[in-house]
Amino acid sequence: MVFSSLLFVYAFLPICMLIYALARGIKAKNIVLLVFSLLFYTWGEPVYVLLLLFMTFADWLFALLIDKTGKNAGRKILIILTCIVNLGILGVFKYTGFFLGNVQSIFGVPSIIPDIVLPIGISFYTFQLLSYVIDVYRKEVPAQKNFFWLLLYSSLFHQCIAGPIVRYSDVEKEILSRRTSYHEITKGISRFAVGLAKKSVLANMCGTLSDTLLVSDSLINSNAAEALMELSSQSVAGLWMGVLFYMLQIYLDFSAYSDMAIGMGLMVGFHFKENFDYPYTAKSVTDFWRRWHISLGSFFRDYVYIPLGGNRKGAVRTYFNILVVWLLTGLWHGASWNFVLWGLFFCIFLIIEKIGLLKLINKIPSVFGRIYLLVVVFFGWILFRFSDFRFIPVVLKGMFAQNGNSLIDFETRTLLTSNFIFVIIAIIAVTPLVKFISERLKPKKNKTAYAVIYHVVSAIIPVILLLLSTIMLVGDSYNPFLYFQF
Repeated sequence: MVFSSLLFVYAFLPICMLIYALARGIKAKNIVLLVFSLLFYTWGEPVYVLLLLFMTFADWLFALLIDKTGKNAGRKILIILTCIVNLGILGVFKYTGFFLGNVQSIFGVPSIIPDIVLPIGISFYTFQLLSYVIDVYRKEVPAQKNFFWLLLYSSLFHQCIAGPIVRYSDVEKEILSRRTSYHEITKGISRFAVGLAKKSVLANMCGTLSDTLLVSDSLINSNAAEALMELSSQSVAGLWMGVLFYMLQIYLDFSAYSDMAIGMGLMVGFHFKENFDYPYTAKSVTDFWRRWHISLGSFFRDYVYIPLGGNRKGAVRTYFNILVVWLLTGLWHGASWNFVLWGLFFCIFLIIEKIGLLKLINKIPSVFGRIYLLVVVFFGWILFRFSDFRFIPVVLKGMFAQNGNSLIDFETRTLLTSNFIFVIIAIIAVTPLVKFISERLKPKKNKTAYAVIYHVVSAIIPVILLLLSTIMLVGDSYNPFLYFQF
């Protein structure tokens, strides 16, 4: 089950919210959320829900032991064991095939590589649980005595599957003492509707257009040779627009999930932090990564970069620490060399900016910084898009007419002409323009005719977005969020 499905929107979520509203007391409401969260996860992973339960129990136990252990040596041993268990389990499920595949390509063994299914959301809930135990070790939060409340934190269906990565410290108090108001519920519903529309109306369409121009993953997986031939014959304009559509899709898809998670959290009194801050309007790569997947970036900053020494031990050590973080960031996104290359690609630009480029960017008009950022990110997504390295040079050469391909063909021209208005809308959607206009139009006084009209329109817009999303989802096939694969 995914958020962008009619089953979830019109059955699972309304039933959950109804029973939640009828439940008396915060503990009863928590039980409702916990039961529905486990049902939600079990729907997609009937077996691996046991893994989620085991990892939560192990971390609950580790945190209690750390909290009760007074000796520093004992606490260090326990936190090391915690890291080994969590990262070991994540490594087995996510990287065994990748590691054995590379060994096989070099040494010819093993003859058979096991096909291990990646549990949904394991990268997210592993990091959440790990951050919780580390924070207990650092004495930043107390250990949660009740296993079921920690399980609620790790399995909450709002964000368990694809983020944002929520820190326990951010929701610790709200687990047992939160309140909801009419204003926050309506705000949450509106945020959910925006996210649903971003996914079902914009991201899915961008994905379809990108697959049409860049060949789909299904064709690559079924017949790579045919996919390569098709891609090499694509026109220059088709390749540039295909990457642009993917660039739009990946932001709209990722941020849509966070919008929906944040919105559902508000409906029940949880306040999750923002995970995206219009990253395509950034002025540098450094600025971009402060705005893109903020929860993941802050995790690596607080639990990897700073413990390694951050920028406190000289320039060389700083660059090494950045390299480690971005190797891990690339690998976190997927067990494939293209993700490693993608991480190193951004690592190079971040180091160059730290050496001195960032100072130059800050001195020149911001428009040049934004163009520079968009160019870097545009080509970075090509590395992210293709796990098979053979496709990357084909795309890059074709974008500059080095495959013997035409500048534009009839199919590409027709596709772009018929979707021109959609492209404009999608581009606007990745900028803060709508938010800016909404804030400027917001009435300064509530007791006016204009204020009444404004609030009525504000109430109608989520309904319209929900109807548009429903129309797009009727008869639609399974359309998971891109981050499900991570």
